[in-house]
Amino acid sequence: MRIKTTQLKQIPVPGGDVYHVIRSDSEGFKGFGEVYLSFIKSGEFKDWKLHNEMTLNLVVPIGNVCFKFKDENSLITEITIGESNYQRLTVEPKTWFCFENKGTKNAMVINVSDICHDENEVVRKQ
Repeated sequence: MRIKTTQLKQIPVPGGDVYHVIRSDSEGFKGFGEVYLSFIKSGEFKDWKLHNEMTLNLVVPIGNVCFKFKDENSLITEITIGESNYQRLTVEPKTWFCFENKGTKNAMVINVSDICHDENEVVRKQ
């Protein structure tokens, strides 16, 4: 299991703050495949999955989401990121993970991945 957390900048700007996500020279950036947004409703859980090839760079700019990661010995590591802990999680391929919105409002997850989504490289289990 290879996960890296990176503290991110929140820049106060009159009229609305700027939240940094990633740069091409950021540690964990392995190239560009696609960026997508995923919303998770309050109290909802997204099932376990593993990407065989994709490196994910996950950011939660709205809400707070608890990510769970399982290693080869089935030990679970939990990391909560979001408005109260603004960081980026870089998740290397072959890492089992799931996530849950334990907050009271809907949350947004951004993924900047190094390859385009391919359903054939994802393994899912409940």
